[in-house]
Amino acid sequence: MSAAKVELGRYLFYDTRLSVNGKQACATCHKQEFAFTDGHPVAIGATGEKHPRGSMSLVNVAYSAPFTWGNPEMKELEKQALVPMFGEHPVELGLKMGDGFLARLSADPRYQELFARAYPADSERFTLANITKAIACFERSIISARSHYDRYHYGGDDTAVSDSAKRGEVLFFSAPLSCFRCHGNFNFSGTGGEDSEFHNTGLYNGPATPLGISEFTHDPKDLGKFKAPTLRNIALTAPYMHDGSIATLDGVLDHYSAGGRAGKDNPLKDPLIGGFTLSDQDRKDLIEFLKALTDDAVLRDPRFSNPW
Repeated sequence: MSAAKVELGRYLFYDTRLSVNGKQACATCHKQEFAFTDGHPVAIGATGEKHPRGSMSLVNVAYSAPFTWGNPEMKELEKQALVPMFGEHPVELGLKMGDGFLARLSADPRYQELFARAYPADSERFTLANITKAIACFERSIISARSHYDRYHYGGDDTAVSDSAKRGEVLFFSAPLSCFRCHGNFNFSGTGGEDSEFHNTGLYNGPATPLGISEFTHDPKDLGKFKAPTLRNIALTAPYMHDGSIATLDGVLDHYSAGGRAGKDNPLKDPLIGGFTLSDQDRKDLIEFLKALTDDAVLRDPRFSNPW
């Protein structure tokens, strides 16, 4: 990882030439103003195909392996970048090897300079491996740690969050809510290890249950298990859940307080999701805490913006 690779990766991340229609880029589904999500229930690929899942936030993605909603084996950003570029089920950017995209990039004088700075020792610089390395370097640079909560919790600024948000923090880390058991660590995401990264949250039951990580583990007990995403900037990343099926944070609290949409008898549901009761004030406080995780600086940081 180097500053030159990060800068090259930023150009590639926003370059629409890395798509079959010449109109979409990585940034199409990962917009800075939405904390690098896209605001849609599910992503839409370059051919117009609707995906079964929404675009995950890339904020602090360097600390979020394994990557994607439902692949426990995807632990390298360089490999993950190949999925949107060349994947066919579903089609995302829709590239195919041999379709000339490397030649298009290598003919650009700006890229000739950027690739030379990023890979000075390489005799052949315009390679797929170098492209994915650079994109991964840029993604690793997208760090969010300047929220109101960070200034309060890590910076010692007691005035950075409201009293309501402070009460919400207590609720978040207390039983019976125990939100932190699935959204722990500084990134408020999975807490490490497959058992704590992926969960069936009771969205579906029976034949309607999506595959989740069982697509890769081939274990029927893993049906409907998806990654617990980061809650950082969660107020900006609606709609929620892997399929965008819950529109608001209020709706998310309704879901979990009820013990899941699919009922309390769902045999596949994570046992941590048993339901709880929230007063109106509790609900307000918890949402205020979640809003305090918003990092306004990451939304306007020029280091992460479109360089074109």
